[in-house]
Amino acid sequence: MTGGAQGIGWAVTRLLARAGAHVYVADICERNLHEARQRLAGCPGGDRIRLARVDVTDQDQVRDWTTQAVQDHGRIDVLVNNAAFVRWQDFHESNSQDALLMMRTGYDAMVHTVAAVLPYLREQRGGHIVNMGSSLSRVRAKGPAAAYVATKAAVEAFTEVTRLELADHGIRVTLVRPGLVAGTDFFRRHVPSDRLPRFADHLPPCTPEQVAAAIGRALAKGTDTVDIPAWLPLSYGLHQMSPRAFRRLAALGGPARRDFGHPHAPRPRRSGMPQPSPTSRTTT
Repeated sequence: MTGGAQGIGWAVTRLLARAGAHVYVADICERNLHEARQRLAGCPGGDRIRLARVDVTDQDQVRDWTTQAVQDHGRIDVLVNNAAFVRWQDFHESNSQDALLMMRTGYDAMVHTVAAVLPYLREQRGGHIVNMGSSLSRVRAKGPAAAYVATKAAVEAFTEVTRLELADHGIRVTLVRPGLVAGTDFFRRHVPSDRLPRFADHLPPCTPEQVAAAIGRALAKGTDTVDIPAWLPLSYGLHQMSPRAFRRLAALGGPARRDFGHPHAPRPRRSGMPQPSPTSRTTT
């Protein structure tokens, strides 16, 4: 599990540990790792979680990390790629190094981890790879960072083709495309609400736990693609039918005002009327 010490990654880590998996977590953020270690004692299955500081853009570190899991348990059944580096700015306001690091962390690191576990999965004639994409890979509108969207589009293409390549080897490959996921560092630290369209205020965001549950169901059923919330394919269809009209609609009303850094942030009030609050495997 890469990027597994916070947000969606930590929710998936806890879900897999509760299910009986030995979960090997790679994360580069010392703060996230420290907080995750403090939570282990109260986490069901916490004794089966192994936290490690790993720079997933470093192929040697990734190889050592996956090798340790195999040495400890003899196999790897599931790989979840969730690591990301985010700088949410227009490209002309950012720098090329940050843009490249987004691709290295989101795409190159995925290639490193898949390359590291694939020999074991092929020898076992089975396993499951889960790659974290984004709904933004299917919808093009002003607001998201160009490098981030490009990274997620690359993740999606890689996932869909490797799924075809590995089908005859008993290895499943799942793409997860979340929409708005409230209550994570993604919005608390990296993405201000005013980079989102106004209509986002009135969409029910999902939580990290809901994304984790959807991943759990995909692992159980062998689902190829997970879109969460379930209405996301409707937005893809609208964008595909008329990208220009979709962008015009997305620009109506200005930027969003809701604080998505909190999982149950109330919707902004309108016309003075109150709005209701939105209510044994080895894994790396």
